Amino acid sequence: MINQQTTNKYTSYFDKYIDLVEEKDVLKAIKNSAKTLKKIVKNMDEEKANYSYQQGKWTIKELFVHLLDTERVFAYRILAISRGEQIELPSFDEDNYVLFSNATNRSFKSIKKELLVVRKSTILLFKSLTSEMLERKGIAGGNELNPTKIGFILVGHQAHHLNVLKSKYLLN
Repeated sequence: MINQQTTNKYTSYFDKYIDLVEEKDVLKAIKNSAKTLKKIVKNMDEEKANYSYQQGKWTIKELFVHLLDTERVFAYRILAISRGEQIELPSFDEDNYVLFSNATNRSFKSIKKELLVVRKSTILLFKSLTSEMLERKGIAGGNELNPTKIGFILVGHQAHHLNVLKSKYLLN
């Protein structure tokens, strides 16, 4: 079992996400977060998806597209580092990604479907990795990480945004 206690050094910036993860096994954490995500998006409709709780904040569609973008970027980092990539992987500007995402012109149904498919892909990626691959170190956005740690960050990142969704967007 690969768990939080056996992972390598990471930057304290990610603590806020990792602290939101209850599970100690990364694959179990990702699978459980997929179930949580599915429950939440299941009952959300197109009408609410364009809502933003404050001027300048993302709409619900944009929030979910941000989760999609992050999942893809992190999955690439997991793949690259697990395969022994030695070059530093770049960070990404999530606000620019959302700005150029075309989220507001997409159907919420398509975003929800894509999000669940991409998460399934991430689960399959993790299932394909050996213990050695999960512990390989790499640099992404200036931070030393390994695929296991990235998985926990990904789960915590989703939990963070779903907490924001519940507290700021889904008030009734």
